[in-house]
Amino acid sequence: MTNETSQPPMAWRLCGNQVKLWRMDAGVSREDLGQEAGYGYETVKSMEQGRRRPTQRLLEVADEMCGARGKLLAALNYLQPDRAPWVLHLFTDAEASAIAQCHYQTVLIPGLLQTEEYVRALCSSQWPPLDDETIDERVAARLRRHERLKQPTAMFSFVLYEAALRTRVGGPDAMRRQLLHLLDVGAQRNVSLQILPADRGSFGWLNGSMALLETEDRDMCAYVEGQGYNSLFVEREKVSELSQRYGMLRTQALSTEDSAEFIRKLAEE
Repeated sequence: MTNETSQPPMAWRLCGNQVKLWRMDAGVSREDLGQEAGYGYETVKSMEQGRRRPTQRLLEVADEMCGARGKLLAALNYLQPDRAPWVLHLFTDAEASAIAQCHYQTVLIPGLLQTEEYVRALCSSQWPPLDDETIDERVAARLRRHERLKQPTAMFSFVLYEAALRTRVGGPDAMRRQLLHLLDVGAQRNVSLQILPADRGSFGWLNGSMALLETEDRDMCAYVEGQGYNSLFVEREKVSELSQRYGMLRTQALSTEDSAEFIRKLAEE
């Protein structure tokens, strides 16, 4: 696991370097490759250095011009996971084997608690718009994460700011079903679900969402996101700081029993 969130995925860098090595061995200039593929010099350079994701078009042209016989084009499958933010992949990998998870959300329901129609409504409202295939892939990926909740020995703690319950993603009917789903999941013995009412706490809780994970090796990491940007932290100082914030959130939130009643009343409105 790494905290160097400024680095692009290793798959980009490895693939780009292979394109460069094949190109140089075949005596093909970067200018010629770019001209044939329809890219400028700097674009090809960025892909070769792994700063940009190598495209299928570049791999197809490079494979043919360099006589790679499909070896470069074969890398395309390893680039597919980067359809989602790569930092998120690091987080979901850690999440899959975590023995304890703590999540705080301000305006949306946490991913592990989202119904399928809630997820689809979120994906369908993305801008720029996503194609149907990408939406289906993201919905399926989100739902696969829910399997972790079925592990009785894994502990889950959720704190939701009131606004997350009142943001009607998918419309009032879909949101009512989402609230009822929260009650079902919150009733599990390995799940703690608390609501932070809007009239409690401080405005500092509106800064963004966060998640804390403890792995089987007792390592800790923290994931924060907002406005399409995300960061993964493993430094003890930063993780400790966020853990303390989460602890304070729990003290200011309603109890699990009062939170369930809060959700139930909201679903009946």
